[in-house]
Amino acid sequence: MVKVGIVGGTGYTGVELLRLLAQHPGVELTAITSRTEAGMPVAKMFPNLRGHVDIAFSEPSLDTLGACDVVFFATPHGVAMKQTPDLIERGVRVIDLGADFRLADAAAFEKWYGMPHSCLDVLAESVYGLPEVNRDAIRKARVIANPGCYPTAVQLGLLPLLKAGLVDPSRLVADAKSGVSGAGRKAEVHALFSEAAESFRAYGVAGHRHLPEISQGLARMTAHPVGLTFVPHLLPMIRGIHATLYATLTAPAGDLQKLYEETFAGEPFVDVMPAGSLPETRSVKGANVCRMAVYRPQEGDTVVVLSVIDNLVKGAAGQAIQNMNIMFGLPETAGLTQIALLP
Repeated sequence: MVKVGIVGGTGYTGVELLRLLAQHPGVELTAITSRTEAGMPVAKMFPNLRGHVDIAFSEPSLDTLGACDVVFFATPHGVAMKQTPDLIERGVRVIDLGADFRLADAAAFEKWYGMPHSCLDVLAESVYGLPEVNRDAIRKARVIANPGCYPTAVQLGLLPLLKAGLVDPSRLVADAKSGVSGAGRKAEVHALFSEAAESFRAYGVAGHRHLPEISQGLARMTAHPVGLTFVPHLLPMIRGIHATLYATLTAPAGDLQKLYEETFAGEPFVDVMPAGSLPETRSVKGANVCRMAVYRPQEGDTVVVLSVIDNLVKGAAGQAIQNMNIMFGLPETAGLTQIALLP
């Protein structure tokens, strides 16, 4: 059994990790830390876990976490990079659901997150945990940077086009929408029910923290510089991301449906829908799946890709567990076979 610790178990990604790991046949939940809730039974805060998780929150302790095989950080940026060096020195593998190890360029991290990176050596060895792209490197990694939610939906959606060299990488557009849980479990005015309900708005138009992460990932898929216009929006729903992606063809398109199906053939968590389909966020709610469809409207030079995920599962906790499975030689689908919730 893989002994698992979670730092920051009181947020939405933390409780989603608990929900999924509690049903995982190959893990033992060893430690769940929270400075403010230490001593409180986890199931008291999250009643959905009653009968499934019977331990209490504990103070973050190197001795406690150092006894784990893997530690997930479901924390704000800046936390994981302070604690990771001591953990990997003790042989613990780390999966960070925050942003500390996502950007290879430390200067870019400081620009977008407002703090210098504190462990450049660990940053240099960390692996970006998008399994469909980096599966082999993930197997050997000590530190995984779990991708962000928008970056997961956008990168998977554009991957086949960029790998095939069919589109202009300098003219990519990602028009993406997210539910309010993407903002985390904290009190903020814009996420209040009376502020978000019955409304729809863009944010981060001038620059969003996920922009450099997406651009970095897309650039690794092609030998050319990447130009990306990324505009996120807030939808009045709890879970889900819908990314509508636009790319301009520079080569004969061929059969795009076949291209997408072949690219993701055998991928357990990417579903390329039949031609003419319209993926919905509710079709992935609670499931570790990216569901997509590809279009070429009017047979013109623009390709449109529709990509949907649950931001808390394939966009966070589920993908983190997928990475853990790969790292420890477990079946990649272990603990992640939940069917999406309908309605």
